[in-house]
Amino acid sequence: MIVHFHPRFDKQAAKLPKSVRRQLRERLRLFRTHPTDARLNRHRLKGKYLGCLSINVTGDVRAVYQILNREEVRFTHVGSHSQLYR
Repeated sequence: MIVHFHPRFDKQAAKLPKSVRRQLRERLRLFRTHPTDARLNRHRLKGKYLGCLSINVTGDVRAVYQILNREEVRFTHVGSHSQLYR
């Protein structure tokens, strides 16, 4: 799996607490090797993120991504549930 990151994702990730950034790195590592692993709680989104999917980083933090093709995805947003879905 080839993973790309939107510049906005990088900026949002940099603002996360250090412990959450560590968990994000671990989740992205798992996503690269096993993108359908149940621990990621991968799910389709609707509303303003229609066509995107999300994985859980922590109980409240989500990472949003788009599927570009069969082997590539682009992560576009990361943040708490209330930050992303307001």
